[in-house]
Amino acid sequence: MMNKTKIGIIGCGNISGIYFKAGKTFEILDIVACADINMDAAHAKGAEQGVPACTVDELLANPDIEIVVNLTIPAAHGDVALAALNAGKHVHTEKPLAITREQGKAVLALAEAKGLRVGCAPDTFMGGGLQTCRQLIDDGVIGRPIAATAFMMSHGPESWHPNPDFFYQPGAGPMFDMGPYYLTALINFIGPVRRVTGSAQVSFAERTITGQNPRNGEKIKVNTPTHVTGIMDFASGAVGTIITTFDSWGATVPRIEIYGSEGSLVVPDPNIFGGPIMLKRGATKTWDEVSITRGYTENSRGLGVADMAHAIRENRPHRANGTMAYHVLDLMHAFHDASRENRHIMMSSTCERPAALHPDTRF
Repeated sequence: MMNKTKIGIIGCGNISGIYFKAGKTFEILDIVACADINMDAAHAKGAEQGVPACTVDELLANPDIEIVVNLTIPAAHGDVALAALNAGKHVHTEKPLAITREQGKAVLALAEAKGLRVGCAPDTFMGGGLQTCRQLIDDGVIGRPIAATAFMMSHGPESWHPNPDFFYQPGAGPMFDMGPYYLTALINFIGPVRRVTGSAQVSFAERTITGQNPRNGEKIKVNTPTHVTGIMDFASGAVGTIITTFDSWGATVPRIEIYGSEGSLVVPDPNIFGGPIMLKRGATKTWDEVSITRGYTENSRGLGVADMAHAIRENRPHRANGTMAYHVLDLMHAFHDASRENRHIMMSSTCERPAALHPDTRF
């Protein structure tokens, strides 16, 4: 029988359900406790999932828990990660790693000092769709990647999220909320970034909550840019463009495209685990759909936690790691900094491309 890794979840909000499902999806994970600053939320989620609810302090003091999954709001990510590490736990945090570079660095430094691991969402880059694209790139099917585009176009979450306020505060906005999916996917395909510039703006000073929400009609003051455009010079020599916006009513642009010396690749939405994938080779006139050749094509959030658990047992690097998450955090700040300061910014951080998953879905 597999030696399971005991998991404690802190944060019982909107995203937690899929992580509880991971405890049933991945054999190595055993979710043994959940906590939230709101004990009513913790008890409700615990009862729903059949998991004991407790306070945050009680969860951190539980000697059986090996990995803390940190699903708190972005403003609390850094503090909760530091608390988990100080309690002797490995930690996997929802994106972003932290709000500030300083706190992100503090999380990585504490983990290194204590010999613990830091993981961070997204883990969608490990899904079947993006891993099949990774295989095509690694196999040279489109030649050398020379450029990439990434577009996240939406009109914001106030029409569907029960409490959308935090999306419009520092540490969120479209870049910090959705940028990690796109930037992590690009790093997986092309590698780290050495230089960026960008433009960012607040298009609307306030937003109105709509939809089937008891708070319908309430106003949210916008305190962070809601349209961000970045230009990236990758260490490999490729050039990338990214746009993330909460200000578009619609768009027809692709999610991600990779342009190579021998062809072009249309990549699936990096917020999902499946397809479709389209490939155009050289001067051919047509685009061909590519079959997915890797596993985990359904919603498999928690895959990064499972990979971390296996990596601890096998004494190898885990893929959705803190160093890559910090590079993503650094990039997101750099786009905003470049816009505010009217300049290019040389990146002080870097990371390795994470290892590709095995074809047979083994970690």
